[in-house]
Amino acid sequence: MAGTPERGTVADELVDPHRLARWMDEQRLAGVGELPTVSRLTGGSQNELFLVERGGDEMVLRRPPNVAAAGRYEAFGREHRVLAALAETDVPHPCLRAVCDAVDVLGGPFYLTARIDGWSPMQIGGWAAPFDADLDARAGLAIELVDGIARLARVDWKAVGLDDFGHPEGFHDRQVDRWLAFLARVKTRELPGVDVAADWLRRHRPEVYEPGILHGDYQFANVMFRHGAPAKLAAIVDWEMSTIGDPLLDLGWALISYPADDRPSSDGMSYVDYTGMPPRDDLLAHYEKVSGRSTDDLIYYLILARFKLGIVLEQSVARFARGEADDRVAAFGDTVLGLIRGAAEMAECTP
Repeated sequence: MAGTPERGTVADELVDPHRLARWMDEQRLAGVGELPTVSRLTGGSQNELFLVERGGDEMVLRRPPNVAAAGRYEAFGREHRVLAALAETDVPHPCLRAVCDAVDVLGGPFYLTARIDGWSPMQIGGWAAPFDADLDARAGLAIELVDGIARLARVDWKAVGLDDFGHPEGFHDRQVDRWLAFLARVKTRELPGVDVAADWLRRHRPEVYEPGILHGDYQFANVMFRHGAPAKLAAIVDWEMSTIGDPLLDLGWALISYPADDRPSSDGMSYVDYTGMPPRDDLLAHYEKVSGRSTDDLIYYLILARFKLGIVLEQSVARFARGEADDRVAAFGDTVLGLIRGAAEMAECTP
């Protein structure tokens, strides 16, 4: 839901304002009878985002691109289901307004949420004021990032209607083989280190874990913060990889590039400036306090996060090579190599 509107942009075939207006009227959304103003939003790389204004209300429309990867529609459906499930929780998320699963309205499924009054580091290319200059205030951004998934980890997923949302049994037993099989279907090149990381993960998988809601792509790029200090999380966005699994993987994902010491990350994922951020141990302590979960096995989740994210992004690299993705994913090629290399190096340094 992050992004800034490109005023005057024609929504073209992705969002026909007249078709959208008729559907919004049927849903009894604000401004019945009015034609909405539709502006493309920047910030999405996997789905298309639009600002929809009608009847004094601002909403965000999210839909897959015209050329969608296999399984994208199914993943898209999971997004709005988990948003609906989180409605009565304390997890910050975009409020779901309406869902359209039919393809005859706009040519593909879509949903509308309330627009979040906030900012994303991906939207502006870094930290917003005052966090760009005030290092004391900036430290709170990392705590809030971790707080979001700590709250998510304690949600009773069965009580909110997600008892059939995933297959938590054997979650860790199938991770390596599942993602290697996925890689075999999409890869167009060798990924040095992938076998080293895979072998280590097989030998170190947790024997017991407590299932919970897993966002699946949790990082600064997929959250929004409220304007001004102190730091406050406004919403967690981009839920297309969500499932029921091990919530600690979200923590590992969030800390993929977070410095464990004074050395900068070399995996190609450091798209924000970590100067002034609190020590990683402070984040782990906060996560444990809020979630009630132990972070003793963090190294496993860090390696699994790098391994999985690298393979997921390799699909986009392959699609770009085939001319099926736009320039927004062109830079993923080196990022994938860095993630897999980082996973292998961590595995080799950990008995």
